Amino acid sequence: MSAALLLYPALAQVQPGWDTLLASHPPLDVPAGTTLFSEQTPCQGFPLVLDGEVRVSRHSSDGRALELYRVVPGELCLVSSACLFRAQPLSARGVTTRPTRLVLVPPAVFSQWLEAPAFRDHVLGLFAERMADLTSLIDAVAFHRLDCRLAAALLGHGQALHTTHQALADELGTVREMVTRLLRRFEREGWVRLGREQIQITHSGALRELAARIAA
Repeated sequence: MSAALLLYPALAQVQPGWDTLLASHPPLDVPAGTTLFSEQTPCQGFPLVLDGEVRVSRHSSDGRALELYRVVPGELCLVSSACLFRAQPLSARGVTTRPTRLVLVPPAVFSQWLEAPAFRDHVLGLFAERMADLTSLIDAVAFHRLDCRLAAALLGHGQALHTTHQALADELGTVREMVTRLLRRFEREGWVRLGREQIQITHSGALRELAARIAA
């Protein structure tokens, strides 16, 4: 059995089959930072990730971004499938976070695959899982304080976190200036030490206590 069928077992039931598709649409190897799709553009195909990762996010006109989810091997892209279901433009942007190998399934083939019960059930199951994830995201953005969420984002990466203020802002769905302001407050409190694209955790207990207020 091919690696793709191990990742996506439902493909064993679809027509045209996986090998037939590869004959005309071989895998694409794209570098990190490649934009696979953007908001308000037609969906060119359904991406099946074989290796790597795709970050899917929404972007506002003032430059803010909110990460919705990430697609790794064995998972499906909710935004792409919704676009193909409804024949509407894409509602988010997909960018590779590291070198990625994928197959872009043409829209017509995707529609044929949905006739296979196993594949259709797999896609509908994805909708249920992603909706739960997005509900949690909406809850975090709408009801939890940004300082608590930033503290939680800093934890779990060891004592040194290699990232940028902009990357943290994108993850939290806010602007870089807000993240910078909070990080400087954390630094004044003695919880972190800021460097160039690096945040040194100096008081993880205080951050953990602040992060715990999310659930309060």
